[in-house]
Amino acid sequence: MTSISGAEMVDWNLAVATATRLVRPGPEVTRDEARAVVAELRGHARTSERHVREFTRMIPEGASVPDTPVLVVDRAGWVKANVAGFRELLMPLLGKMQDRRASAPGGAVLGAVGGKVTGVELGMLLSFLASRVLGQYETFAPVSRDLPAGAAGGRLLLVAPNIVHVERELEVAPHDFRLWVCLHEETHRTQFTAVPWLRAHLEGEIQTFLGATEVDPMTVLERIREAAQSFAGARPDAEHGDEGRSLVELVQTPEQREILARLTAVMSLLEGHADFVMDGVGPQVVPSVAEIREKFQQRRASGAGRLDAALRKLLGLDAKLRQYRDGERFVRAVVGQVGMDGFNRVWTSPNTLPTKAEIDRPADWVARVHGKGSEGGGENREG
Repeated sequence: MTSISGAEMVDWNLAVATATRLVRPGPEVTRDEARAVVAELRGHARTSERHVREFTRMIPEGASVPDTPVLVVDRAGWVKANVAGFRELLMPLLGKMQDRRASAPGGAVLGAVGGKVTGVELGMLLSFLASRVLGQYETFAPVSRDLPAGAAGGRLLLVAPNIVHVERELEVAPHDFRLWVCLHEETHRTQFTAVPWLRAHLEGEIQTFLGATEVDPMTVLERIREAAQSFAGARPDAEHGDEGRSLVELVQTPEQREILARLTAVMSLLEGHADFVMDGVGPQVVPSVAEIREKFQQRRASGAGRLDAALRKLLGLDAKLRQYRDGERFVRAVVGQVGMDGFNRVWTSPNTLPTKAEIDRPADWVARVHGKGSEGGGENREG
């Protein structure tokens, strides 16, 4: 764990070891049951690909697009994949922080201890998240022997124990729930394989955001420490006036606020589009979709108590919940006004992506991209 500046800011191996040691065990299943779940999820992923492509019309019939792997993982596998992704994405920021640390008084001591402390605390956070994520299209996945990435640079992860846990908790039909989850996650996979420029655009925005960060390394480490203490129950949220600030909010400059607004709009679009597709395809192939949707929305909104709510705020996860809602409303309004093909103009280039303001006012996006107002109509949602 060395670099040109000495010890790394985060001991990534220790983060993985800590998370896998602390993560809660998954639901009890027999070996045969586990194999059956994995096989069914893989089958649903293949089925979802066809349904999503037919519904979205993002990939013309017969067109060739880069393939990306679909991997069914356990909680430890999700941790390993995300640590690798974080390390890849955060490298420029951490390198900048290392340079600042090296020139600061006491930098050598921080170099010897800070990386391991941060590794432990990051591992604690990942252990919390690892039991909650059902699936994820990992956009910036680096290639590894255990978790290969496809030609497009990404991979779809389905976290089998979490899917089983939630379907049992909600008391819904397992076959239906697993397919419903796969429809959402496959939409993200389709977004990135069908739109060649999307991954590079997002990566460029994120790297620009990180490059504009001007923050003392100890401040970031302290924020991670606060999150870890919340997870451990050692930091009552009501006793701190800054409770609710997320890690993202901590490092915003004026330039970063503009970038963050653009990123928020894109993420709202991607999440909302996935929910829209899931609801559009669901009634055709998931018999109990209405029950699943209602119960899942209640679960998504309520969280799991005060500790969960505090961590969601600190990690910025509440913003993700708003992205589902606001983005789905945007997609539904645009498709209702100009049809699916008209909506798909959004994927033409970065210039046709909606702004944060347009997410809230879909008619403004239609006017800008299509040059017409609400009277411009088009095909209906099913058309």
